[in-house]
Amino acid sequence: MKILSHHCRIVITVSAIIALGGCRGDISDKPPIHLNPNMDNQRYYQAQEPNPFFADERAMRPQVPGTIAIGEMRDNSHLHQGKIGGKFADKLAIRLSPKMLAYGKQRYEIYCTPCHGFTGESKEAVLVKRGIKVRPPSYLDPRLRAMPLGQIFHTMSNGVRNMPPFKAQIPVADRWAIAAYVRVLQVAGTASIERVPRAVAKQKGWRK
Repeated sequence: MKILSHHCRIVITVSAIIALGGCRGDISDKPPIHLNPNMDNQRYYQAQEPNPFFADERAMRPQVPGTIAIGEMRDNSHLHQGKIGGKFADKLAIRLSPKMLAYGKQRYEIYCTPCHGFTGESKEAVLVKRGIKVRPPSYLDPRLRAMPLGQIFHTMSNGVRNMPPFKAQIPVADRWAIAAYVRVLQVAGTASIERVPRAVAKQKGWRK
């Protein structure tokens, strides 16, 4: 067998790289080429399936004692539980900004308005109009207005009575943004015209 020279090997390698690079972005209706199909067609267990290999016959293995998955550390009780020193905190665990409140409004309107309405009074909420048996409370209720922000966050995270927990669907920072916007609704829904800056009230036509 004739041995290729060093220069020939370099030419072949560079040509192969150029050829492969030229294929990037091409559109084809043909099935992709699988050089090693083992990873595509391997056997595996679905979540909650039984597995007789283990003594408890569970395919999903329990977490190793004393370990924490990456990204699952919950050592900040204020951020993750809404508590400081074991008591609900009445301050945000994230930085307050107009951008954060705008985002909280967006998240609120996605997750909360079906039960609590756009203003937080709940009487105009979709589910209330459709005859939900247990009407969600109004955020303007004195009991909820006196509730610390940390408790609003905690309730949203873990649920209460007929309200399900949302910590699986809504990231922690988004829940704090929603809690901040709920407080905005509470202030706006109970404030007098005297608390509105004169220039803003005049612009809106609320004052002469």
